Amino acid sequence: MNLDIATPEQIIKELTEIDSFLNITCSEQIEEVVNRGNDLAVYIARSGKLLADSKYHLNEKMKDEIFETIKEAGKQAKATSTAVNGIIKSLCKKEQYMVDWCERVNRSATHQLDWARTLISKAKEEMRISGSYQNSGF
Repeated sequence: MNLDIATPEQIIKELTEIDSFLNITCSEQIEEVVNRGNDLAVYIARSGKLLADSKYHLNEKMKDEIFETIKEAGKQAKATSTAVNGIIKSLCKKEQYMVDWCERVNRSATHQLDWARTLISKAKEEMRISGSYQNSGF
């Protein structure tokens, strides 16, 4: 089965690009909001995939580090499970950072898409009201 998992370097590159887009302030012009919403929907899907890929890399790193750490701790027979977990977490900090960043990018894109929907709904309601006023002679 070919999972087509992005490398950590590819993940960081894409997250940087998506994050740059998320840090752009959008106007309330409906055409721009709709276009941004379309882009955000794609970024939500992509960041979800990057999140899964990041978790894959984290799990692989943790697996490798767990075996090595348990082997070393067994030799010393002094390390507690809490100490072993702390060591493993510190050894996997880069992979955990990617997971955390993917989650943040995904949440940010989701919130921005919700904001875009709200603006579009507001514009629709304003058009509906302005159409009603024109038809009623006001």
